Amino acid sequence: MASSIRLKTKVRDGITTVRAIIRHPMETGFRVNAETGEHIPAHYIKQVSVKHNDNIVLSCDWSRAVSKNPYLSFKFKGANKGDKLELSWIDNKNNSDTLETLIN
Repeated sequence: MASSIRLKTKVRDGITTVRAIIRHPMETGFRVNAETGEHIPAHYIKQVSVKHNDNIVLSCDWSRAVSKNPYLSFKFKGANKGDKLELSWIDNKNNSDTLETLIN
């Protein structure tokens, strides 16, 4: 199965930029199915973490307020080309995904 995460990195002047898109429905639980009139069950990412060489550089708690297929971008110092970067997430239904890449 293909990963739900697309991840790009770039090091410039000692600062690493991380950009990621996570394919996920991010349902709030408040929307109603137009055909059935039933609420669509909540299904959203609740935690995202990013590790650089096994050290956490970003940890965030998300909620229903994040849009479908969320985009995440941040910068940090201390990485070099070839270092390992790992992004992982877990949702409210205990589904998860992890992607590991080398910084370039």
